[in-house]
Amino acid sequence: MQDVYRGRNLVDVVEEIAGTLPELDAIVPLSTWKDFLGAATGEGSLPTVRANDMAQIQFTSGTTGMPKGACLTHRGLANNGRIYAEAIGARSGDVWINPMPMFHTAGCGLVTLGALQTGGAHVIPPGFKADDMLELFERERGTIMLCVPTMLIRILDEQNQRPHASATWRLVSLGGAPVPSDLVRRAQDRLGVEVAIGFGQTEASPYLTHTLVGDSHPNWMETVGLPLPQTEVKIVDPANGMIVPLGHPGEICGRGYGVMVGYFRDEAATASALDADGWLHTGDIGSMDALGYCRVHSRLSDMIIRGGENIYPREVEDVLFAHSAIANVAVFGLPDSEWGEVVAACIQLHKDRNATAPELDAFCRNRLASYKKPSFYYFADTFPETTSGKIQKFTLRDRVLREKSST
Repeated sequence: MQDVYRGRNLVDVVEEIAGTLPELDAIVPLSTWKDFLGAATGEGSLPTVRANDMAQIQFTSGTTGMPKGACLTHRGLANNGRIYAEAIGARSGDVWINPMPMFHTAGCGLVTLGALQTGGAHVIPPGFKADDMLELFERERGTIMLCVPTMLIRILDEQNQRPHASATWRLVSLGGAPVPSDLVRRAQDRLGVEVAIGFGQTEASPYLTHTLVGDSHPNWMETVGLPLPQTEVKIVDPANGMIVPLGHPGEICGRGYGVMVGYFRDEAATASALDADGWLHTGDIGSMDALGYCRVHSRLSDMIIRGGENIYPREVEDVLFAHSAIANVAVFGLPDSEWGEVVAACIQLHKDRNATAPELDAFCRNRLASYKKPSFYYFADTFPETTSGKIQKFTLRDRVLREKSST
């Protein structure tokens, strides 16, 4: 383990629970790694590992509630990393700058195993800081980065304030949260990079779909791409499990090598996520077009129902994100006695820009149907995030509800 991470002594954490782990062989802090290797006797043998054996228990990021432990296999992780890297055109000699934490399937799976299986170099910073990422691209002549949208927003802001050389950087791969089209354009214009967008979840090791570099789809940046090779995707009606017509929203389901065995010690959660035919029910609402490209509209639990009308937060977020003063936005529903739910938008502004609620209201009025327009705007300097950089909407929503009840 890393000795200390984000101020927390991980050695103490493991030693505290070591007595409850009868199969634990050794505790090896990375600071003693060379000593550990030097103590090897050369005797013994490696265990037999089969393709479908569990490689890790990977906890979900907790954007919608308590994390659950997804049991992932060697075959699933290795295939997903390789297929992803090939899909984005990774090649021998690429230098991957990896800001994603190693306790996340993007960091320890897609990037680590993707770089390894395509002959790339792997640069691992101790944590995410926008200026550090730009310095690493400049110093290490980085070529590829996989990150969540929040990270790219901060990198672009940093590049605007203190530019770094980025001539070698050719591709940023985005996933883990909705990707606004305007963010894609900003990255292309400001950094001069290609952008590709993926979709998946921890339970799928993690990716199910991805766009292609130089994608020919006319609206590719509004999608999350095609199903990856050796992966099946279908869109179903959550009520009856039947496949919906092309272009119609439904729950995104995936099947393939990457799908988890189940949740660790949680049979009920496993039964709700995996059906008898091996389909993973993602809990995400999306659609598929005639070319096979998928779009993600919202989490099933995030969908706002206002007066019987379904509203997908992603659509409202995309509109607001196009406003030049907005650095980040999160849209969610709030309870309302008349409509059932109404739309609320939490706004994070660029440091050097300003915007008022009436101004944003007028901006949305010209771009959204009236029932989709936010009824409330809240401004925040920071958003609560998971350790992998995803916005915790349920925490934001609880914070706003507390503020409303106290006023």
